[in-house]
Amino acid sequence: MPSAAEAPPGQRLLLAGFDAGQTHSRCLLAWAQAPAPGLGEPAPVAPFQVLAQGEGPGVSHLAAAEGPQRFRQALAVSLAAARNQLPIVWRTQPLAAAAIGASGIEAGSPVQQQGQALAAAALALPPERLLVTGDERTALRGACGPDAGILVISGTGCIALGQDGQGREHRCGGWGWLLDGAGSAMDLGHDGLALAVQMADGRLAETELRRQLWQALGAETAQEVKARVVAAEFGPAGFARLAPVVNQLAAAGDPHARAVIADSARALAGLVVGVARNLELAAPRVCAVGGALGHLDQLRLGFGAGLARELPGAQVVEPRGDACWGALELAQLLLAATLPNNHA
Repeated sequence: MPSAAEAPPGQRLLLAGFDAGQTHSRCLLAWAQAPAPGLGEPAPVAPFQVLAQGEGPGVSHLAAAEGPQRFRQALAVSLAAARNQLPIVWRTQPLAAAAIGASGIEAGSPVQQQGQALAAAALALPPERLLVTGDERTALRGACGPDAGILVISGTGCIALGQDGQGREHRCGGWGWLLDGAGSAMDLGHDGLALAVQMADGRLAETELRRQLWQALGAETAQEVKARVVAAEFGPAGFARLAPVVNQLAAAGDPHARAVIADSARALAGLVVGVARNLELAAPRVCAVGGALGHLDQLRLGFGAGLARELPGAQVVEPRGDACWGALELAQLLLAATLPNNHA
């Protein structure tokens, strides 16, 4: 970390980038960059000097009863934790701009407007220097920068979002687990369990899939399984916790587990193909991230094979940065657009 003498308070402008997910939130603090001449983009030869990072609690949908309170708390706690990592002389430096990628924020919706108002009050920023958007958009910016590319995320849920490098974006998936979960860890657990209850009542020949899923749930009968999954606290995360069992059995050759993995991998590749088709990207760079793709090898292999078959020109690459990094870049763009001399 640089010494306080390198950047006295008031002589540099402080940016914040937030990634506010359902389980936890993160905040990065960095000095603003001078923009590339005439472009308003951060200079590619001068990456951000990240000063500190902090973590806080997660958020829920702003329409939920505790949504606004949890959103404010996530911002306040993660920002305070990051500030505490700074040298004392910098800790009271006001933010010049911030961008927040948060779960459940749809662009152009009343929920986004509500998030903007809550964040403006929490961070003491004017609207023109603040952006609250979906975490998939900050993740896309972090992964691809301003260039053409597609980001696919598979965790508890899944979504694909892409850009053509000329200002057009397109999104496929991410419409909520009740409508559109195919390709996610939730989908694997749900579909595996659906086959398991068919085994239990005699519609399918039984395999190890039923026994191991029952064991993972701590249940002995189909009636007990039903009681577990309808409990209010189970939800998509409860199904997602079963995905490693399905993945392990697919690797061991269980035919039903393999079928579940194959269907979900095909759906996940289909999200990318849908984005590529709508943006007319014949050979896109694709970044594939998320806990399901990172930890479930059978899903990852099936996705790669499906993508190669359906979109042979695609190239799977590592993301250039994460969602917090993308939020910092978006904050930089907001700042550059509002400074009178276009100078950070």
